[in-house]
Amino acid sequence: MLDSFPDSDTVLAQFNRLVGELLRGSVNRNTFRPWEIDVLLDIEMCNLRDSNRRETLRRYQKANQRYMEKGARLPLKLSEYLNAQKTRRAVLASKQESAA
Repeated sequence: MLDSFPDSDTVLAQFNRLVGELLRGSVNRNTFRPWEIDVLLDIEMCNLRDSNRRETLRRYQKANQRYMEKGARLPLKLSEYLNAQKTRRAVLASKQESAA
């Protein structure tokens, strides 16, 4: 099934287009690839606050660019990105506590 996906450069370009549309606040199309629907539903389920939604989406986009440049076939979901960030912050906090 994964063989039916385009190469990661194409998927990354499509992902960047999707996130760009979200950042502009206008998704003006009615057809989406299955993975785009998964990404959109996941973003919706994360219930981002309006105050930091744009910045979170930008950081998420940059993280996905790095992730896909390493060879991933599909982008991370926002929930996966946020969980990784939360884990990273917890590890850093515990290191700071143990150093003190």
